[in-house]
Amino acid sequence: MNGLSTVLIVVGLFLVGGIVSFAKQKMPTGLIVLLSIGAAMCLLAGILRLEVWN
Repeated sequence: MNGLSTVLIVVGLFLVGGIVSFAKQKMPTGLIVLLSIGAAMCLLAGILRLEVWN
């Protein structure tokens, strides 16, 4: 696991925590959807950059 994939996975998990927090605070749905798209993209990019797939 290299540094960039680690950073992407950590940022994605941080954004997932933000999604949970925003949902509990009853924030607007559009904001939660935008945050979830960003989290999914970060997690997917981090997982696909792992050297396991090569």
